[in-house]
Amino acid sequence: MGKKEGEGYGAPRLELARARRQRGLSQKAAAEKAGVASTTWSRWERGGQGVRAGSRRRLAELFEVSPIEVERWIDGWSFGETSSWPITEYGDTSTAATVRSAALLWRYEMDETRRHLLASLPFVPAVLGEWLMAWNYGVPPVSVAQRGTNARVGMADVEQINEARRTFSRLDGQFGAGLLRPVVAGYLNKSVTPLLRGRCDDRVGSALMSAAAGMALMAGWTSFDMNLHGQAQQHYGQALRLAKTGDDPLTGVWVLAMMTHQATHLEQATWAAWLARAATDTARRAQAPPRVMALVLTREAKALALRTNPAESHDKHSAKQIQRLLAEAESASAQGPADRDPEWIAEYDAAELSAQAGSCWRLLGEYGKAAVRAEAAVTAFSGRLPRSAQINQVSAAGAYLGMGELERAIDCARASIPAAKALNSTRSVERLQKFADELDPYSSSIMVRQFRDQLHSELAA
Repeated sequence: MGKKEGEGYGAPRLELARARRQRGLSQKAAAEKAGVASTTWSRWERGGQGVRAGSRRRLAELFEVSPIEVERWIDGWSFGETSSWPITEYGDTSTAATVRSAALLWRYEMDETRRHLLASLPFVPAVLGEWLMAWNYGVPPVSVAQRGTNARVGMADVEQINEARRTFSRLDGQFGAGLLRPVVAGYLNKSVTPLLRGRCDDRVGSALMSAAAGMALMAGWTSFDMNLHGQAQQHYGQALRLAKTGDDPLTGVWVLAMMTHQATHLEQATWAAWLARAATDTARRAQAPPRVMALVLTREAKALALRTNPAESHDKHSAKQIQRLLAEAESASAQGPADRDPEWIAEYDAAELSAQAGSCWRLLGEYGKAAVRAEAAVTAFSGRLPRSAQINQVSAAGAYLGMGELERAIDCARASIPAAKALNSTRSVERLQKFADELDPYSSSIMVRQFRDQLHSELAA
């Protein structure tokens, strides 16, 4: 049998041998520490045998280096000077380069070793600057038509991608991302990549790029929900590139709004504000329909609230600016559906936008308004979107805590524990743990100790 792609053997692995010698280890001693036979280690260094994912992890631990460094020793990958290893670079804006970049990322998701590497990537804010420049000032290719001998692609194929994404989105909302993430990655690699390489005219090619962007966004979201933020960032960057290649500003707005959400979640306040402003500016230039404007205005309000923190800074100017953005968003949302609505905006209904506004009110120190919005969202999402209901339940608990209603806050958070256990969502658990940390000023309270003990016990189980 020939070697499998990604096994990376053939040339001597001089860096691996050098790392061993620097530790003063013989091949036999290094093999014992790595849990393999000395003959296996010898073949590793000679380049005569592949190194499995589990062994690569042990090598990283043995030599106290990052997984990326081990990959460089074994496969000879070059990651440049950035620790982010940004697959999604924008130097070449051609259709062929965009397809090649997407296919590479999605293929890595299916490779056991490289998937492990992707999962270990950090979120790197500096990469966002390049992506924003490319989005704002880059020029889409003149044509996205694909010629050649590959199978022809039509609008029915594009609709299949869109329908698959809608199905994945419904399942994700019901069960959390943990169950969906490998399925989405597999679909991108096995189904979307061949279509991107198929023959099509400009009309189909543009629609195909937009559909692929939506599915890439789904891959980013499922990584986000599992707290794999560097991996999510790569998929979001790829989605933005696909939207740019397809010359689809509304899909680009969607991607930028999701990138804003991630930056806000990670408390990258400055980048969240820049991403949100890019989304709003793009939406205005594209004369986006009202519900799209409502989404980006709400995201911009939250990014600004995170950056200025009016509840503690007492910055009245920023508070008024945030309130203006929220009022504009509510006015836009109230206009309802429009003929030009992209199909994805249906996922951001009035309840979702109201819940996001509630987060802004909490950052403004308006805890009563925040609690009302969060409780209303719990009612709207219950039985329909369990994860959204659970997260808003914790948001309500945080609002009550801000009001000084400790017992009510704890009761509200306690009610969300069963859903967090049932969902396959790291983010849902994280929100509860973060609320538990916010109880530090009340650590002497018996209620707080009991809640923390229950939370630890329930989540451990």
